[in-house]
Amino acid sequence: MNKHILPLLLFLVTGIISLSAQEKAIDHIIRTGQTDNRVMHHLDILTNRFGGRLVGSGAFEDAAQWMVREFKSWGLDVKLEEAGSVPVGFNRGPWFGRMLSDNGMILHFATPSFTSGTKGLQRGHVLIEPKTGDEFNRMKGALKGAWVLISGKNDGFPIDRSYKGDSIRNAVKAENEAIAKENRDRSRRNWENGEKNEMLPYKEFPALYYQEMCQAGVLGFIQSSPVPIRALYDRKMMDSGEMHFDALPEKPDIKLDEHQFAVIQQMAKERREFLLEFDIRNHFRIGPIKYHNIIASIKGSKYPDEYVIVSGHLDAYDVATGGIDCGTGIGPMMEAARMIALSGAKPKRTILFVAFAAEEFGLLGAKAFVKAHPDRLPKISNVFNRDGGPLPPVGISVPEAMYDDFVKICEPIKRIRPDYPFVVKKMEKPARRPKVPSSHDGSVFAVEGVPIFNFTTEDIKGHNFSYGEIWHTERDLYTKNIPEYQEHTATCIAITALGVANLDHLLSREGAYDE
Repeated sequence: MNKHILPLLLFLVTGIISLSAQEKAIDHIIRTGQTDNRVMHHLDILTNRFGGRLVGSGAFEDAAQWMVREFKSWGLDVKLEEAGSVPVGFNRGPWFGRMLSDNGMILHFATPSFTSGTKGLQRGHVLIEPKTGDEFNRMKGALKGAWVLISGKNDGFPIDRSYKGDSIRNAVKAENEAIAKENRDRSRRNWENGEKNEMLPYKEFPALYYQEMCQAGVLGFIQSSPVPIRALYDRKMMDSGEMHFDALPEKPDIKLDEHQFAVIQQMAKERREFLLEFDIRNHFRIGPIKYHNIIASIKGSKYPDEYVIVSGHLDAYDVATGGIDCGTGIGPMMEAARMIALSGAKPKRTILFVAFAAEEFGLLGAKAFVKAHPDRLPKISNVFNRDGGPLPPVGISVPEAMYDDFVKICEPIKRIRPDYPFVVKKMEKPARRPKVPSSHDGSVFAVEGVPIFNFTTEDIKGHNFSYGEIWHTERDLYTKNIPEYQEHTATCIAITALGVANLDHLLSREGAYDE
């Protein structure tokens, strides 16, 4: 036999065997997705056993350890990589409130993270906050033991306790004193001269006399909130560096259903006698408390130093349980990892499954990853980051240079659910490369020129899902998921990530971004 023919035959046979192994792996993934899909199991554990996973909370740390355990059980290499720390931690317990009157009611409310709970069950009368020094002096004795209604509408964030907030308060107080003086003069002229001067409205700033009211002994503050109620965290104190264990809030900051607030406010204006009682279990942890990205990997058999990344963020606001944001990223990512691992696939490139930390605090986990691994960035074929609703993939739009690769990679998706459409499209023009990260972890990579092309999604079965309804609100729950959509998503991710990892080349970046 010709000495040049034997190597050629071996190469062809190896290629055929490799192709056959890939096809078998894809078949196994599809079969697993159809008969043993565990994405909802992962989401159940994540959201209902651990709950809201705020960085710095016990729930976040427990969820991270559980993910490590699961990845290891599937045969993946996994590690916790430090991404940062918070100055204090926060654990949320149960909360309850009601109005005690002839027409009493159970109160619908929430509190932002890193705000105070009650000292057990606390019951008190209700007052409307003062807007001038005279008003404060007139009511300061009655403030002790009172729940105070404050101005403004809840946007998710707590009362501004920062130095900057106090500076704004001082300026508003000065304006209101000038308005009060003018109003006294108008009132005098109306009385003495029979004029009909209208009184000027006072400027508003939520909890204008915050420090003074706290010192007077109020029980806490209540603000009107749209429904569903949004509850975030004390960003201004965190960002300014003023948050530490010895500067924590001591009065509850309650965001109350706007319909109930209106009733209570009217009753307070009428000076009717009634009481409110609250029991809020908000607890702090002494810091600093480190948080970590969870990074699991299936090492590439041919190009171990080239990567495909599948990601979501593990942290979630704790007013609910993070069932959508970002359970819809973490659940399918975990199940895709399990499917690929169980299929016996030997991807040519390394696939990284990354659960980022502190996305909700400013994409901090993704930023830490990029900063720690600058050498990897040119070698990342694509980042598949999912951070949105539970809607299923119906296609993907990619630059022309990637089009043929994705057509081939995504062809098996049509075998998962014939009733689910999937179309690969060419982008009309390059994506705009951001100068700064935006609203999701993938954008941190986009700033560095790393491709982050992802699925387009659609509510194809008409489940009437609304992302705005759950985004950072009390309704971000496991029950807002759509199981068949999540199962399909996990299978699509597994097939696509494995397909990109098995290409003979990195995805071309030509036309990916406008430069």
